[in-house]
Amino acid sequence: MTDEDWMRQALELAERGRGLVEPNPLAGALVVRDDTIVGQGWHQRFGEAHAEVNALNQAGEAARGATLYVTLEPCCHTGKTPPCTDAIIRARIRRVVAAMNDPFPKVAGKGIAILGHNGITVDVGVCEGQAIEQNRPYLTLLRLGRPYVHAKWAMTLDGKIADKNRKSRYLSCEKSLAKVHQLRARMDAIVVGAGTVRADDPQLTARPPGPRVVARIVLSSSGTLPENCQLLRTILQAPVIIATFAGRGDSMRQLGCEVIELPADESGRPSVTALLNELGRRRMTNILVEGGSAIFGSFYDAQLIDELHVYTALTVLGGKRAVSPIGGEGFGLIDNRRPLSRYVVQMCGTDVYVIGQFQPEYSH
Repeated sequence: MTDEDWMRQALELAERGRGLVEPNPLAGALVVRDDTIVGQGWHQRFGEAHAEVNALNQAGEAARGATLYVTLEPCCHTGKTPPCTDAIIRARIRRVVAAMNDPFPKVAGKGIAILGHNGITVDVGVCEGQAIEQNRPYLTLLRLGRPYVHAKWAMTLDGKIADKNRKSRYLSCEKSLAKVHQLRARMDAIVVGAGTVRADDPQLTARPPGPRVVARIVLSSSGTLPENCQLLRTILQAPVIIATFAGRGDSMRQLGCEVIELPADESGRPSVTALLNELGRRRMTNILVEGGSAIFGSFYDAQLIDELHVYTALTVLGGKRAVSPIGGEGFGLIDNRRPLSRYVVQMCGTDVYVIGQFQPEYSH
């Protein structure tokens, strides 16, 4: 087995923490001695032990003289848990192989330096690209101060997300709907426009519930919602946040909603850039934008969509009044269209499901 083989296994372990550890990064670790795994672990839940500590605890005395494979540079500061570097030194690990440096300012190379000063051989960069991709939401929050933005829509083959009456339910098959609920379950918040609430009356919860209590955020210029809508009827299950202009939303506060006051963007709508900055201050790591067309357009025009989840039903709707996914201004010319940097295409029941990512803004 090579270092790459062991690290790929550590990356698979790290994935088990998705939706449970944010705003912390995903991390997995293996303790390997004589080409055998003697301990393994991953960061299982925010505030609990990190991957290295879980792996070392499982290894026990077998960790002495072994190699530790970890997907992220070990921490060297006291946060909600003690420094992982202390645990590694105490365990008498001989060598540490890390996939990537942790850019968090309190770590940022210091963890590796401490291990080296204590006579531990450290190698960094094994499967680095995979580790960076795995932790794109963490890196986005850390480097840009805003959440990682997923955009999800379902459409017909001719690119329509709603009919001429702006109704959009039942475009996707049952399997796609189940996958959407799984996606919702690991988000910090779901964002829609007030028009979507009026047209579809969505609940915007994960069913069955997932690892996180997902906030429902509605961008509304008027600062109001229909008083009998499902969001308000289920407000005790999950919070509802109205994102609107200053001086609006008082009636929603009285119904139990939180109100975030935002400035206007260039189109006169509540600024999604300002919204993301506020959510970043709250340490939200992943948000899911579910529409409608104008909201998708606001995020796309501001280049604030990081990842797409698009379900295409093998049907055709037609009609010039039917709604396309992304409104707004766009980038005008074919030559200005934005390519995906990575994508996966698969069948999901009877739908074609595309997961695509744009080049991270922090890498430009």
